[in-house]
Amino acid sequence: MDLRKIKSLIDLVSESDISELEITENEGKVRIVKAPHGLSLPSMATLASMQALQMQAPMAIPGVQNAQLNHQPAAIVTSQGAAESASSEPKQTGHVVKSPMVGTFYRASQPGADPFVQIGSKVAEQDVLCLIEAMKLLNEIEAGKAGTVSQILVENGQPVEYGQPLFVIE
Repeated sequence: MDLRKIKSLIDLVSESDISELEITENEGKVRIVKAPHGLSLPSMATLASMQALQMQAPMAIPGVQNAQLNHQPAAIVTSQGAAESASSEPKQTGHVVKSPMVGTFYRASQPGADPFVQIGSKVAEQDVLCLIEAMKLLNEIEAGKAGTVSQILVENGQPVEYGQPLFVIE
């Protein structure tokens, strides 16, 4: 859904007695809720920023429709800060295994168990390197390339973002 269409929908809601409007199309779902008197609606610049952030890191989740626009400026600041810190990290050499989702990083199958891999471990392409818990589901993250684990970039139990580097395999 393009920005002009969203703008016209916002105008429609603000000029009418409608308090809430939800539209679902092929491109996604938009929900517009009229703010109570005294509260301001997000500006078009905020909507454009959210749309740009949504396009930067699309993530396909089976059985889930496209994410709806979320009018939370605090989330935008957090996302921009994460993007800035990620770009300031030094570049790693070798194959970088990145997180395919947002969740919690675990090096072992259960607390107290030996980690799947350590620095210096030889791995095959399908070897499991870690687990990422997302929405109460444990997802196995595979190496994707045979080699030796040279760096582990995340601590056990830490939250990870989509696209965040987890391991470097030489």
